[in-house]
Amino acid sequence: LLSCRLYCEEAKDPKRRSCQTVLAEALDIVVRSFAPILPHLAEEVFQYIPYKKDSEGVFRTGWINASSAWKKPGTEEAIEGACAMRDSFLGSISGKNSLEYEVIIVIEPGLLFELMEALQAEETSSVSQLNEIMMASQTTLLSEFPKETPSDANIIKGTFLINLEGGDICEQSSYEVIARPIGKAKCPRCRRYTAESSSTPCPRCLQVLAAAKGST
Repeated sequence: LLSCRLYCEEAKDPKRRSCQTVLAEALDIVVRSFAPILPHLAEEVFQYIPYKKDSEGVFRTGWINASSAWKKPGTEEAIEGACAMRDSFLGSISGKNSLEYEVIIVIEPGLLFELMEALQAEETSSVSQLNEIMMASQTTLLSEFPKETPSDANIIKGTFLINLEGGDICEQSSYEVIARPIGKAKCPRCRRYTAESSSTPCPRCLQVLAAAKGST
């Protein structure tokens, strides 16, 4: 998930920058947490963080102070639900390359569907947060089972228990994951099967390359 954003997106793309922000916050919290028992290591790490050149050091800048912005209601449940569906998908393809597949997730309208919509606003996407978690080349989110399903598709059924507001909101939701081989070529840049030809980058990569060329 992180490597895809860092490598594939444009340098100033919000997806890439947000990924860097998460990594920076995680590093800060981890270093401060082990500073009392590994003071010299923590201080050395702080000295080599490139964006903290004027820092006074780990022991003079206070204890862990995570922003409340990280505690967005529903985010944890959305990620856990997506991971449960990903596990169902990966278990159905027996160790094969997940990027060679496209995934269709079917969830009846309800809280679980709304949480997944927060990870993928479009019906079908190869660059959404949901698709990155699923580790497929393309993910489609539907509220109804498709009328036509290829004979070579794997269909996995599962359930997920949503627990919000300390148990005040509980909902058991069922889902179906349809995994089928994707019919596109492997992009030579991002390695996803989203290109029209194996010698030509996919639409996302072409856009990033064009933007990079225009800024030079």
